[in-house]
Amino acid sequence: MSRINTTLRARAAALTALLAAVLLVTGCGLQPAGSYVPPVSPGSIQPIEGLPDGAAVTVTSKNFTEQLILGKMSVLASKAAGFEVTDLSNVPGSLPARELLRSGQADVMWEYTGTAWLTYLGNELGIPDQQEQWQAVHDADLANGLTWGAPAELNNTYALAMSRQRAEELGITSISDLSKLPPEELTFCVDAEFNSRQDGFNPLLELYGLPRGSVVPEQNVGIYDTGAIYGAVDQGQCTVGEVFATDGRIAALDLLVLEDDLQYFPAYNAAPVIYTETLQKYPELEAVLEQVADKLDDETMRSLNLKVDVQGEEPEQVAYDWMVSEGLVSPVD
Repeated sequence: MSRINTTLRARAAALTALLAAVLLVTGCGLQPAGSYVPPVSPGSIQPIEGLPDGAAVTVTSKNFTEQLILGKMSVLASKAAGFEVTDLSNVPGSLPARELLRSGQADVMWEYTGTAWLTYLGNELGIPDQQEQWQAVHDADLANGLTWGAPAELNNTYALAMSRQRAEELGITSISDLSKLPPEELTFCVDAEFNSRQDGFNPLLELYGLPRGSVVPEQNVGIYDTGAIYGAVDQGQCTVGEVFATDGRIAALDLLVLEDDLQYFPAYNAAPVIYTETLQKYPELEAVLEQVADKLDDETMRSLNLKVDVQGEEPEQVAYDWMVSEGLVSPVD
């Protein structure tokens, strides 16, 4: 998920090339490798009454773990509801996946409210209030022929995390609690982008009364590759690290995500987005996907991402097992 406020024009060349490749696949009537999902029967998701024979939807997703899992959930949910489903998950890049949906080449995709607001719709600042951010994106994207379904609780935004053991020793549960620490304990690991963003690390410290250079000495801030931060926090190279809230490594390393009690970080709730013309044909599809969204929160998504990224399971199997366990679908006898 991109966190950079960029324009479509700046990435037009890359978008055109990637989109052409994707559209070539759809034009040939093919599905990408990895489009398999286990067969399912209805569970709490029941076949839509009166759905015409041959009713079909195409599901797309981006090509990182969480998106693959969410995409497979949409495939399974749509199948249980009675649709014939084309699986176009695993599209390389946010913009090409978005363009498949916007152009009607795909019907369903999970997207993040902050990504749409900042990257696609070109706004300068995100909205921390999750419901307000969803409503703003919902209203703006109607003009693009897209309808946002109800959002999940899962909010894949920036966050600060600590080793759970260390946080308990120090009595830290929120970002505000960091002000209780002595300077030698106020050490941070952040990536280069977050360190330099206008809405990144320095304004965060200011908001929480921890200005850099005075309360937080410059030598207390280490710049790391994004993926290295999790291990650095776990190994005690820094007390606090910048993370993404639903990353499976949070669960794997037993890190504690600190409460953003002053609501600094913008909302990145995931929600199913549906091509509006498709929704007009099949209005029940929104309620089908809402059943999935209702059961997804940060902790659940971390555990699912963990199964893929750490334990080596396949996204489609993780999605299937979870949906069966939640009673959304049933195994085929």
